Amino acid sequence: MMQTLQSYVRQGKRAVGNLALDPRVHGYLRAAAYILAGFGLSAAGLKHAPLPLPMALAIAAGGWPAVLVSAGGAFGYIVFWGSIGRQGLFWLSAGLGACLCFSDRHNFRDTPALLPALAGLIVSASGVAFQAWTKDTTPIDIYLIRVCLAAFSQWLFAKVLRGRNPITDWLACGLCVLALAQIAPLPYFNFGYIAAGALAVTGPFPAVALSGIALDLAGITPVSMAAVLCCSFLIRFAPVRSKYLFALFPISAFALVMVLTQRMDLFPLPGLFLGGLLGIFLPVSANVPSRRGETGVAQVRLEMVAGVLAQAQQLLLETPPAPIDEDALVTRAAQLACSGCPHRNHCKDSRNLSQLPAPLLHKPLLSPEELPIICRKSGRFLAQLHRMQEQLRNIQADRERQKEYRAATVQQYHFLAEYLQDLSDQLAQKAHSIQPLYKPVVEIFGNHPLPDNGDRCFLFAGTRCRYYVLLCDGMGTGIGAVQEGRTAGNILQKLLTAGFPAEHALQTLNSLCALRARAGAVTVELLELQLDSGKAYLYKWGAAPSYLISKLGAEKVGTAGPPPGLSVADSAASVHRLSLRRGELLILASDGVGEEGALHCCAQMSNAAAGDLAKALLSNSQLGGEDDATVITVTLAPL
Repeated sequence: MMQTLQSYVRQGKRAVGNLALDPRVHGYLRAAAYILAGFGLSAAGLKHAPLPLPMALAIAAGGWPAVLVSAGGAFGYIVFWGSIGRQGLFWLSAGLGACLCFSDRHNFRDTPALLPALAGLIVSASGVAFQAWTKDTTPIDIYLIRVCLAAFSQWLFAKVLRGRNPITDWLACGLCVLALAQIAPLPYFNFGYIAAGALAVTGPFPAVALSGIALDLAGITPVSMAAVLCCSFLIRFAPVRSKYLFALFPISAFALVMVLTQRMDLFPLPGLFLGGLLGIFLPVSANVPSRRGETGVAQVRLEMVAGVLAQAQQLLLETPPAPIDEDALVTRAAQLACSGCPHRNHCKDSRNLSQLPAPLLHKPLLSPEELPIICRKSGRFLAQLHRMQEQLRNIQADRERQKEYRAATVQQYHFLAEYLQDLSDQLAQKAHSIQPLYKPVVEIFGNHPLPDNGDRCFLFAGTRCRYYVLLCDGMGTGIGAVQEGRTAGNILQKLLTAGFPAEHALQTLNSLCALRARAGAVTVELLELQLDSGKAYLYKWGAAPSYLISKLGAEKVGTAGPPPGLSVADSAASVHRLSLRRGELLILASDGVGEEGALHCCAQMSNAAAGDLAKALLSNSQLGGEDDATVITVTLAPL
């Protein structure tokens, strides 16, 4: 019973891990994040007056995210402000309409200051309109703050969504804390205190100070929260062995400031403690990026190049493809038909023939009776129209190829921008070496000699305690399969050795296969081992199933899927999370091994040596040795 329960728990963890890597789940989470962001920002206010932060975020996000932010913000204005929130609903309606109508126009893209100005104009116009129609009594200082904050926050959110700038991130943290400070289901449970406590434990000093100022502006406690959070940040430098003591820093600083200022308020204590406890588990760096000397210059250059690549990617995404002029094709068919017609000099229907509708091009079996006009030589026109239909199909096929080229180029710009930005972030961090705790033990077995085997195996180390086991199976046998497997493996090895993320490297290989019209030429199975934790990620793209043997028995990992190269944008490798730190044995097999009986063989010989098990799998292959068959056994041994 215990083994069965453990097996279910492990399968559940693996299912949750695979679900977390599903792109559809990421899309749902992003949609929920936009809705919650609009809802939370709608609570922001000064002197009991709402602020237009959700409208600014909607304009900055654009497209369908703007609709989600507006929906969450509208619900938030109703919940938090009641009848006072009607002006917020007007802001969201006007901002969403302006965003959907104007954000894709070239003048707005080429002049980024126009959208912040539009946000400020909406707020200023709504203030005048509500004062005239509903006798709104908002003070002039709050009115001016709203206008300036609408323009500034739109610019700020646009920077946060489209780039990595620590200064804009700090300012955005301050605005978020200002909004969360107004959300308090219970007096002792204020979301602003929780967010501030988390930042006090893990955030950089500018974000901590701005969060304290935001809490003071919210006016929810007489104690100076800016002083509390700054003191909490300074307490971090105390020599503390246990990280759990960091959760006590915010409430310790609050007690100190409360005693010094002689202002008593116990309501913030639970929120600060909960936030500090939450901040311990957040993967946030508390260090302010340093840019000094030659390292700082290199970091700035990497960020500039990454920004240019990201901008180029955005321009390619925003530029629509040129439309096909189908009317010109119909006109051309009429001109060619009439040029050799003996009745062209006194024909009254030549002009009408050239003005026929373009949908005729989409009727391949068009008969003379179906023509909208009467032509004495309709056969000539139909022959030329069929030629134009063939030309249209060629143009459409060419556009599809261009679409694939564009998608591949956009992907590479995105991958390179992310890679260069990650390199820049690593330069800003303090150098610390990660020590491996395990060493990989890998054995390779094949039914054909290595020079003639199309299953190419690569074993190499990556960056940051990563080790890779790569199996590239060239389709078929012979020199062609060997060449395909070797080419794919060399490309992936160079990218991964340089620190390229595995997902991006596999997508790059997929793009190359698609653009070279080599779909199905090779299948890829990549195992990424984390030698510092014992975890592993198994990427499969068209590869045969693998098998994991542990104390609980044997199980199949993954299923055979389509190979890379079928499409640039609509395909991806499957990812499986594994753990090999407890002595598990992972078996990677090419498609020549065959699936039938393989799992049963692994289960029957789970206690056998890795070499004996691999030989048994090769001997039980249903293909009789005609195809290249390779078995790779992988385990981790503690150092």
